[in-house]
Amino acid sequence: MITDPWEPPRPLTGGEAPDTAREPAGAGSGPLEVITCWVRDHLCRPHPDLGRPGAVCPYTRQALEGGRLLGAVWAARPDGPEQVALVMRRYLSWFVAHQDGAGDPHRALLVAFPEVDERDWESVIEGAQRRLKPSFVRHGLMIGEFHPGPPAAPGIRNPGFRPLHGPLPILAVRPMVRSDLPFLDQAPWSLDAWTARFG
Repeated sequence: MITDPWEPPRPLTGGEAPDTAREPAGAGSGPLEVITCWVRDHLCRPHPDLGRPGAVCPYTRQALEGGRLLGAVWAARPDGPEQVALVMRRYLSWFVAHQDGAGDPHRALLVAFPEVDERDWESVIEGAQRRLKPSFVRHGLMIGEFHPGPPAAPGIRNPGFRPLHGPLPILAVRPMVRSDLPFLDQAPWSLDAWTARFG
Protein backbone atom coordinates (compact mmCIF):
# COMPACT_ATOMS: atom_id res chain seq x y z
CA MET A 1 0.00 0.00 0.00
CA ILE A 2 1.35 3.41 -1.05
CA THR A 3 0.98 6.15 1.54
CA ASP A 4 0.33 9.66 0.30
CA PRO A 5 3.20 11.74 1.78
CA TRP A 6 1.29 15.02 1.40
CA GLU A 7 0.90 16.81 4.72
CA PRO A 8 -0.83 20.11 5.49
CA PRO A 9 1.54 22.97 6.27
CA ARG A 10 2.11 24.02 9.85
CA PRO A 11 3.63 27.15 11.37
CA LEU A 12 7.37 27.06 11.78
CA THR A 13 8.47 27.62 15.36
CA GLY A 14 11.44 29.51 16.68
CA GLY A 15 10.28 33.07 16.26
CA GLU A 16 12.78 34.56 18.68
CA ALA A 17 14.54 37.71 17.56
CA PRO A 18 17.26 36.75 15.06
CA ASP A 19 20.04 38.24 17.20
CA THR A 20 19.33 35.72 19.94
CA ALA A 21 22.21 33.23 20.16
CA ARG A 22 21.05 29.71 19.41
CA GLU A 23 22.68 26.55 18.25
CA PRO A 24 22.35 25.74 14.52
CA ALA A 25 20.43 22.67 13.48
CA GLY A 26 22.58 19.57 13.67
CA ALA A 27 23.01 16.68 11.26
CA GLY A 28 20.19 14.74 12.92
CA SER A 29 17.66 17.56 12.67
CA GLY A 30 14.44 17.13 10.73
CA PRO A 31 13.80 19.13 7.54
CA LEU A 32 11.50 21.66 9.20
CA GLU A 33 14.01 22.34 11.97
CA VAL A 34 16.75 22.83 9.36
CA ILE A 35 14.53 25.25 7.45
CA THR A 36 13.60 27.17 10.59
CA CYS A 37 17.26 27.65 11.55
CA TRP A 38 18.10 28.79 8.00
CA VAL A 39 15.21 31.27 8.04
CA ARG A 40 16.21 32.64 11.42
CA ASP A 41 19.97 32.72 10.88
CA HIS A 42 20.12 33.69 7.19
CA LEU A 43 16.90 35.14 5.77
CA CYS A 44 16.15 37.23 8.87
CA ARG A 45 19.64 38.73 9.02
CA PRO A 46 21.65 41.20 6.95
CA HIS A 47 24.30 39.82 4.60
CA PRO A 48 27.46 41.73 3.63
CA ASP A 49 27.09 40.73 -0.04
CA LEU A 50 23.39 41.58 -0.35
CA GLY A 51 24.00 45.06 -1.74
CA ARG A 52 21.47 46.85 0.46
CA PRO A 53 20.84 47.32 4.18
CA GLY A 54 18.42 45.13 6.07
CA ALA A 55 17.62 41.45 6.18
CA VAL A 56 18.08 39.14 3.20
CA CYS A 57 14.28 38.83 3.13
CA PRO A 58 12.58 41.89 4.64
CA TYR A 59 9.31 40.06 5.31
CA THR A 60 10.47 36.82 6.89
CA ARG A 61 11.13 37.90 10.47
CA GLN A 62 7.61 39.24 10.96
CA ALA A 63 6.16 36.14 9.31
CA LEU A 64 8.15 33.84 11.59
CA GLU A 65 7.36 35.78 14.75
CA GLY A 66 3.67 36.02 13.81
CA GLY A 67 3.23 32.30 13.14
CA ARG A 68 2.50 32.99 9.47
CA LEU A 69 5.56 31.27 8.06
CA LEU A 70 4.37 27.79 7.22
CA GLY A 71 6.38 24.69 6.43
CA ALA A 72 5.74 21.28 4.94
CA VAL A 73 7.83 18.31 3.79
CA TRP A 74 7.28 16.03 0.80
CA ALA A 75 9.04 13.01 2.27
CA ALA A 76 9.05 10.83 -0.87
CA ARG A 77 11.49 11.04 -3.75
CA PRO A 78 9.67 12.76 -6.63
CA ASP A 79 9.84 11.25 -10.10
CA GLY A 80 10.77 14.55 -11.68
CA PRO A 81 9.79 18.20 -12.01
CA GLU A 82 6.25 17.43 -13.13
CA GLN A 83 5.49 15.48 -9.95
CA VAL A 84 6.92 18.32 -7.87
CA ALA A 85 4.70 20.70 -9.85
CA LEU A 86 1.65 18.54 -9.08
CA VAL A 87 2.52 18.55 -5.38
CA MET A 88 2.91 22.33 -5.39
CA ARG A 89 -0.40 22.85 -7.20
CA ARG A 90 -1.99 20.99 -4.31
CA TYR A 91 -0.24 23.36 -1.90
CA LEU A 92 -1.37 26.28 -4.05
CA SER A 93 -4.99 25.23 -3.55
CA TRP A 94 -4.42 24.89 0.20
CA PHE A 95 -2.63 28.24 0.46
CA VAL A 96 -5.36 30.12 -1.42
CA ALA A 97 -8.18 28.37 0.48
CA HIS A 98 -6.62 29.21 3.86
CA GLN A 99 -5.82 32.87 3.25
CA ASP A 100 -6.71 34.98 6.27
CA GLY A 101 -5.83 38.22 4.57
CA ALA A 102 -5.57 38.76 0.84
CA GLY A 103 -2.05 39.67 -0.15
CA ASP A 104 -0.59 39.56 3.37
CA PRO A 105 3.15 39.86 2.59
CA HIS A 106 4.02 38.34 5.96
CA ARG A 107 2.50 34.97 5.13
CA ALA A 108 4.56 32.40 3.28
CA LEU A 109 4.91 28.67 2.70
CA LEU A 110 8.14 26.69 2.41
CA VAL A 111 7.88 23.13 1.05
CA ALA A 112 10.98 20.95 1.37
CA PHE A 113 11.81 18.05 -0.96
CA PRO A 114 14.72 16.47 0.95
CA GLU A 115 14.78 13.29 -1.15
CA VAL A 116 15.71 15.08 -4.38
CA ASP A 117 19.25 13.95 -5.24
CA GLU A 118 22.02 16.49 -5.60
CA ARG A 119 22.34 15.78 -9.33
CA ASP A 120 18.64 16.66 -9.75
CA TRP A 121 18.46 19.90 -7.77
CA GLU A 122 18.59 22.07 -10.87
CA SER A 123 16.47 19.98 -13.21
CA VAL A 124 13.78 19.01 -10.69
CA ILE A 125 13.49 21.99 -8.32
CA GLU A 126 14.32 24.78 -10.76
CA GLY A 127 12.43 22.96 -13.51
CA ALA A 128 9.29 22.72 -11.37
CA GLN A 129 9.56 26.40 -10.44
CA ARG A 130 9.67 27.40 -14.12
CA ARG A 131 6.59 25.26 -14.86
CA LEU A 132 4.65 26.72 -11.94
CA LYS A 133 5.53 30.40 -12.09
CA PRO A 134 2.84 31.47 -14.63
CA SER A 135 -0.07 29.92 -12.72
CA PHE A 136 1.16 31.12 -9.34
CA VAL A 137 1.70 34.67 -10.60
CA ARG A 138 -1.83 34.69 -12.01
CA HIS A 139 -3.00 33.93 -8.45
CA GLY A 140 -1.02 36.92 -7.18
CA LEU A 141 1.69 34.68 -5.71
CA MET A 142 5.42 34.34 -6.20
CA ILE A 143 7.13 30.96 -6.19
CA GLY A 144 10.87 30.75 -5.63
CA GLU A 145 13.35 27.89 -5.59
CA PHE A 146 16.17 27.17 -3.16
CA HIS A 147 18.68 24.33 -2.96
CA PRO A 148 22.22 23.75 -1.64
CA GLY A 149 23.80 23.96 -5.10
CA PRO A 150 24.91 27.10 -6.93
CA PRO A 151 21.63 28.57 -8.23
CA ALA A 152 22.08 30.49 -11.46
CA ALA A 153 20.00 33.52 -10.47
CA PRO A 154 22.15 36.42 -9.20
CA GLY A 155 21.14 39.07 -6.70
CA ILE A 156 19.60 42.20 -8.20
CA ARG A 157 21.93 44.63 -6.41
CA ASN A 158 25.01 42.40 -6.37
CA PRO A 159 25.36 39.83 -9.17
CA GLY A 160 27.95 38.01 -7.06
CA PHE A 161 25.39 37.26 -4.35
CA ARG A 162 23.29 34.13 -4.83
CA PRO A 163 20.11 34.71 -2.79
CA LEU A 164 18.53 31.37 -3.74
CA HIS A 165 21.08 29.19 -1.95
CA GLY A 166 19.33 27.12 0.73
CA PRO A 167 20.02 24.18 3.04
CA LEU A 168 17.59 21.80 1.30
CA PRO A 169 15.68 21.64 -1.98
CA ILE A 170 12.79 24.01 -1.22
CA LEU A 171 10.00 25.74 -3.10
CA ALA A 172 8.71 28.89 -1.41
CA VAL A 173 5.35 30.60 -1.94
CA ARG A 174 4.33 34.09 -0.83
CA PRO A 175 2.01 36.87 -1.98
CA MET A 176 3.33 39.18 -4.65
CA VAL A 177 4.49 42.61 -3.48
CA ARG A 178 5.00 45.79 -5.48
CA SER A 179 8.79 45.41 -5.50
CA ASP A 180 8.53 42.04 -7.28
CA LEU A 181 8.30 43.66 -10.71
CA PRO A 182 12.02 43.05 -11.52
CA PHE A 183 11.53 39.33 -10.77
CA LEU A 184 8.68 38.90 -13.24
CA ASP A 185 9.11 37.84 -16.82
CA GLN A 186 8.18 40.53 -19.28
CA ALA A 187 5.49 38.33 -20.82
CA PRO A 188 2.04 39.97 -20.99
CA TRP A 189 0.50 37.52 -18.49
CA SER A 190 3.18 38.40 -15.97
CA LEU A 191 2.89 42.17 -16.31
CA ASP A 192 -0.91 41.93 -16.38
CA ALA A 193 -0.90 40.08 -13.06
CA TRP A 194 1.31 42.74 -11.46
CA THR A 195 -0.74 45.61 -12.91
CA ALA A 196 -4.03 44.06 -11.76
CA ARG A 197 -2.65 43.94 -8.24
CA PHE A 198 -0.81 47.23 -7.98
CA GLY A 199 -2.17 49.43 -10.80
